[in-house]
Amino acid sequence: MSYQFEQFEQALRLLNGRLGIAAAPAYHLVVCGGTALVATELVARATRDVDVVAMANAAGELIDPAPLPTALTRAAREVAEDLGLPPEWLNNGPSSGDGGLYRLGLPPGFAERLHWREFGEKLAVAFVGRIDQIHFKLYAAVDRFGGYHAADLQALAPTDEELLAAAAWSRSHDPSEGYRESLQRFFKEFGYGHLAERV
Repeated sequence: MSYQFEQFEQALRLLNGRLGIAAAPAYHLVVCGGTALVATELVARATRDVDVVAMANAAGELIDPAPLPTALTRAAREVAEDLGLPPEWLNNGPSSGDGGLYRLGLPPGFAERLHWREFGEKLAVAFVGRIDQIHFKLYAAVDRFGGYHAADLQALAPTDEELLAAAAWSRSHDPSEGYRESLQRFFKEFGYGHLAERV
């Protein structure tokens, strides 16, 4: 089931409240995926969850979101019960371990392009910007060969240079010849065939 962003905005404000009630620390989350696309008005569509790709410490430095802090996940489960959301509506799926985006390396300049919003004293959320969404969406679209990731990528209307930069970054995560061939096939079948030999 998909949800409108307004529902997740309500959930994030309620999460802030739950963290306050629990006297939990303040958290700074970096969110990618559909929620970030909608929050930054890059793509208009429903979304399914809130994907945490990184966190930030008090000094503003990005830190690993795996595992998510216990106090945060406990409060998120309470919000899920309050609003009828899936138990894992807030998750670190994109960066859940050694093969995740955070540990493999985020795009250069990533932190400077984030869009921060306060949801109360206990919760601040940074939404990933357009360039980084292009990087993430290309990588995911090639991995799953199409689907909503490809649709999101096309909606972002990337330039040739943006696609090539995203392709180079994705190949730093998977330098195998098999991935390169998948990348070329994706470009050819999704309207970017003129770039296939440049990756």
